[in-house]
Amino acid sequence: MASQVTAARYGKDNIRLCKVHRDEASKTQTVTEMTVCVLLEGEIERAYTDADNSVVVATDTMKNTVYVLAKQNPITPPELFASIVASHFIEKYTHIHIAHVKITTHRWTRMIIDGLPHPHSFLRDGTETRNVEVSTKRGAGITVRSGIQGLLVLKSTGSGFHGFVRDEYTTLGETWDRILSTEVDASWEWATFKTLDDIRALLPNFDTAWEAAREITLKTFAGDNSASVQATMYKMADQILARVPGVNHVDYSLPNKHYFEINLEWHKGLKNTGKDAEVYAPQSNPNGLIKCTVSRPNPSRTSRL
Repeated sequence: MASQVTAARYGKDNIRLCKVHRDEASKTQTVTEMTVCVLLEGEIERAYTDADNSVVVATDTMKNTVYVLAKQNPITPPELFASIVASHFIEKYTHIHIAHVKITTHRWTRMIIDGLPHPHSFLRDGTETRNVEVSTKRGAGITVRSGIQGLLVLKSTGSGFHGFVRDEYTTLGETWDRILSTEVDASWEWATFKTLDDIRALLPNFDTAWEAAREITLKTFAGDNSASVQATMYKMADQILARVPGVNHVDYSLPNKHYFEINLEWHKGLKNTGKDAEVYAPQSNPNGLIKCTVSRPNPSRTSRL
């Protein structure tokens, strides 16, 4: 049987990178820690079908390239650095036509010591990460998707769930007040950039958009009298589109981390349900998982701010 490779990509994953920026004027330092993944596509089929390594850029070379580019360029915002890395491989190797770069930026927060920000000490205050995925395709521009992952939130009231479909398979009771908790996975896709210079021209917008998305997510989660995860996540996405004109699509994926009331009446009639509930059992699984994409009507892929 004659067969052919119909899709192929390869690269280096889990490239760990930390860069220290030293500001001599203020005598402060800033650390940025990332995990980088690089995947390449192009005229590489011979490596699979003919054992021809002449088309293979070694994954170790990719790792070294990331480190060199990190030394020679700013690595923040991550949207810029991911675009620099992706563009490098397209420009350097003519047989590579598409480069995918994913960056996960790990959260380091400056310590407050005796009420003052410490000049060079930091703490990891959660699992939240800032993520970027960039794809550069020869002749087709640069696509950028920014996001937040691992932001764990909980509120003890201000959420209900009722009026849903009930049938012979339904045992869940309706509730007008419950604990709501989720781990935020949010991303927003920018209109396509034609060149790396177009990205450089909008550098402040990436940090501003991340700050806006995070603020909107937290404020809406806390303040919305939630009828459902679905209704609350739509409000979040709609506000991000309104706040950030350069974004065309917003995605949310929110697991519903359940906290169940525990009936304690078996112990001397102790009340712990409904309005008397104080002690709950956190559930690890199964859990609800709610996803949505909210987009502008007929978004232009080349529109810019």
